[in-house]
Formats: sequence, structure tokens, C-alpha cells
Amino acid sequence: MHNHHNGLKTAALFGVLWAVLLGLGGIIGVGTRSSAPILIMALIGVGTTFYGYWNSDKIAIRSMQAFPVTEGQAPQLYQIVRELSMRANQPMPRIYVSPTMNPNAFATGRNPRNAAVCCTEGILQLLDPRELRGVLGHELMHVYNRDILTSSVAAAVAGVITSVGQMLLFFGGGDRRNANPLAMIAMALLAPFAASLIQMAISRTREYDADEDGSQLTGDPLALASALAKIERGVSIAPLPQDQRLVNTSHLMIANPFRGGAMTKLFATHPPMRDRIARLERMAGQQQ
Repeated sequence: MHNHHNGLKTAALFGVLWAVLLGLGGIIGVGTRSSAPILIMALIGVGTTFYGYWNSDKIAIRSMQAFPVTEGQAPQLYQIVRELSMRANQPMPRIYVSPTMNPNAFATGRNPRNAAVCCTEGILQLLDPRELRGVLGHELMHVYNRDILTSSVAAAVAGVITSVGQMLLFFGGGDRRNANPLAMIAMALLAPFAASLIQMAISRTREYDADEDGSQLTGDPLALASALAKIERGVSIAPLPQDQRLVNTSHLMIANPFRGGAMTKLFATHPPMRDRIARLERMAGQQQ
């Protein structure tokens, strides 16, 4: 397993959140000549810190409109996750399915005992059992490498910052025509900042390491390589819409769920798929 110093990253994310919120409170305070906005933003920071920590899994699950499934509803999914969890000597996570044809999967939660794994209907239809096992091995290693707390908190932080920016857009007026120019500038800067925050906090090496560790768990790197190739083609056919909630949680997924473009590449949190596949193929060659 790999160590990404996720405790320090999570603390840094909350620090950034507090700095941004208090800074925005200060901006509003100058405009209103009142210290109340700073206090309000501080309270928002406290509430968001608590909510983000305890509900990091729910935020991601909700963004994908996923629902829990029983073993009777998804026997193959349960069988694979149970087998891999037992092999890793770890507790079994909760299992969800998202009703979208975009082929993807992600893991989320604050620790292995409070984790969840979500697969989309698209990936369940696209992959064969061997390939699905490779994907689930990858996602479980995100759990065991303690990646998911940092990832989930990053999504929550990005969402809060963007929401505050949207509120600022209407500061000083009831509609866009009366919006404060400073607030409009803040909103224009905050949305890409939220995406950049995720990019900086979530290293691309995290995906490489989950590929490697997941393949060691399954003993089958070529299964994951085959799955990634299929997923890349499937995403190009059925991309997710660029909804802000989905953008804020997309870094959790095994593959970028959006159609490629200049802005998508600029804020990409996933390494190029061809590089991941090549590394897995080399790994398989070394095992022979």
C-alpha cells in the first residue's frame, strides 16, 4: 500500500476552506461596514467542516443519484467485493449502483469501516466479470490506501466554495443586473478555483498507485487494463453532463466521466488512460 499523507492533505483542505470563507466574509464586511459577515462565514466554516467529515460518502453518492443494492439485486457485485475484501482482510463496504449509462465506479467514505463502493449501470453492462473485478480491486485500494477521505472532503470543499461564490453573485442586489461587480468577479474566479483545488489536492499518482495495488490484490493487471480501455470508449459515447455537483465529485471516479476538451484536460485529476494501460501491461509482463 502507498502513503499519500492524506491526514495532512485533509487538514490543508479545511484550512483553505476556512481562509476562503473568512476572506469572503471580510470582503462583504468592508462593503457593509459590519463584522457580522465574518462571524457568519466562520459559522459556515464550522458547519461545513463537521458536515464534510461525517457525510463525505453521502455527498458523492447523492451527486450520482445512486441507491443501495442488496445481494439479491446484485449478486455478482457482492461476490466480487466480498472476495476482495476478505483477501485484503478488511471490512466489506456498502454497495451502491448509480442509474447512468456512463461507465464508471468510485469509492468514498471517511475510513474503511464507513466506506461505500458505487458502480454505474453502464459499467455493470459494459464489463465482463473479470474486468469488473479489476475495477473493484482498484476502488477498494483507494479505501485501504486512505485516499477516499481526502477525495471526499475535496469534493465537499469545492462544492461549498462554489456555492458561496454563487451567493456572492447576488450580493448587493436581488438579480444579476444589480449584482455587485466585486461579487461577479469573485464568482468568475471561484468556480475554476474549486476545480484547481481538487487538482492540487488529489495527485495523479494516487490513480497509478491504486492501479498497481488493485492489480496486486486481484493478481490480474491485464483485467484492469482491458476494463480501462472499454471505459474510455464508453465514456466518449455516454459522457456525464457538466453539472457542478458532478464536476466536484468526478475526481473520485476511476475515469474522467466527461467528454474530453481543453478545459477538461486543464483541470484533469486523472492521468492519461493510455499511460495507465501501458503501466498495467508492463506490470503484467513483469509477473510472467
